[in-house]
Amino acid sequence: MNTSGKFAGKVVLVTGASRGIGAAIARAFAAEGATVAINHLSNDAAAAEVVAQCQSAGGDAWALKADVGAESEVQGMVAAVVREAGAIDVVVNNAFRPYAFDPQQRRHFAQTSFADYRTQFDGAVGGAFHVCRAVLPHLRPGGGASIVNIVSDLVERPVVPYHDYTTAKSALVGFSRNLAAELGPQGVRVNCVAPGLVYPTQASGATREDFRESIAAVTPLRRIARPEDVAGPVLFLASDWSRFMTGQVLFVDGGLVMR
Repeated sequence: MNTSGKFAGKVVLVTGASRGIGAAIARAFAAEGATVAINHLSNDAAAAEVVAQCQSAGGDAWALKADVGAESEVQGMVAAVVREAGAIDVVVNNAFRPYAFDPQQRRHFAQTSFADYRTQFDGAVGGAFHVCRAVLPHLRPGGGASIVNIVSDLVERPVVPYHDYTTAKSALVGFSRNLAAELGPQGVRVNCVAPGLVYPTQASGATREDFRESIAAVTPLRRIARPEDVAGPVLFLASDWSRFMTGQVLFVDGGLVMR
């Protein structure tokens, strides 16, 4: 086990970590010596594979199945982490309700029901709400704890108007900033990472190649993000390198959004 990494001795909970961005984040923390609790919804085999990858990378890890949209399941998951590891230092809220990023098949506003908005809100804000509520009493005392919520660069530049998804992620930014303002005096920081289109992931699988190429063409770094590109900024916001940052949104999209 890596005992000299940046997160050696730290306990990290990553939701939605059995694939894609969440898995890349879990592996990155493990490579820096963290003990990683890998939350997943249903795919036991995929979660077990990420656990093995984390252990090979130099950290410790185990999987916990729970629906972050269900308060009782989240309470049970967090209790299990605390029993196993004693406390929690970092939380990454990455899980979200299924969504297909396909510009050709997206619902236009006239086709989008308020129930669609509610579904995405429950997934984005509801999941983070349940996890934060359950975790806060168990964050390691003494300050230095960090919460990182995964949002989207679409909240700043809706290059494709995914109405329900983007509105929910915008609400998650507001949730995060209010939490940052309240928890700052306790030494708990809350920030957001806002990726652009990330490929390959399950959600981006339906995105056509010509659309990906068009996005890359107007991106200063001239490519689409990979899951691993998101992990570094998350680790930065979770580390003491960013100890005087809270309530911020860090855009990770190759310069498509600049502010």
